[in-house]
Amino acid sequence: MWKRLFKNKMAVIMMSLIALVAVLGIFAPLFAPNDPYENNILNKFAGFSAQYPLGTDQLGRCILSRMIYGIRPTLFLSLITMAGTIGLGCIMGLLAGYFRGPVDEIIMRAVDVMMSFPSQIMVFAVVALLGIDVRNVILANVLIKWAWYARMIRTNVMKYRDKNFVLFSRCIGSGEGFIMVRHLLPSVAAEMAVLATLDIGWAILNISTLSFLGLGVQAPTPEWGAMLNEAKNVMTTNPVQMIAPGLAIVILVAAFNLLGDALRDALDPKEVQA
Repeated sequence: MWKRLFKNKMAVIMMSLIALVAVLGIFAPLFAPNDPYENNILNKFAGFSAQYPLGTDQLGRCILSRMIYGIRPTLFLSLITMAGTIGLGCIMGLLAGYFRGPVDEIIMRAVDVMMSFPSQIMVFAVVALLGIDVRNVILANVLIKWAWYARMIRTNVMKYRDKNFVLFSRCIGSGEGFIMVRHLLPSVAAEMAVLATLDIGWAILNISTLSFLGLGVQAPTPEWGAMLNEAKNVMTTNPVQMIAPGLAIVILVAAFNLLGDALRDALDPKEVQA
């Protein structure tokens, strides 16, 4: 699988791009040319220069520095969201697909209820109920999206639960937990990786959207969606301010989507041959 993945030029380019963005975010103090919180109202809307490579915003803050620091909430909160979503969805999907019967019925009915509502409306409802806070945004996304993963993982688990290697493990007296963790979980891990990679883009868009609407990351913390929210107020006087965060979101989401496609092709070569 990995050999096929690394032979895919698009996959290598996208992984390199994502890794570069992650490194910039982790070591933001080393790469940012200025303090992202430093205000200088006399220097607002400054043009491109060596000191301010992308200019300054309406408060005279360095846009490039805020872009670099904004990687942390935009990307890393999305990764945390996906980790929580996959974790909860995986547990529920494994239990439903392996035990079937009443366990399956209870979990699947809960999944049906969660999936019967528009996800974005449910996110707004949860955030409104719990309060405006980035932790509540993550919690809301996890609570809404886990049901979709649970259903997908349950379907995959049902394909493997009666395979010979699982039946043999039961015959020799292996416990249910051992079978799920050592046999079924690795069997569905590849599909989970593809789904997660494709959905990280969704998480980035969701967190950026909520921040843009004032329900996610709050000012003055730099975050790409929040930066777009600030830029819309000066769109007529300084339209360039919207380009950097908007373009960054598009590129990063596209990178994860293209990487997910490449990973799917590497896991299923028949897709390429078809």
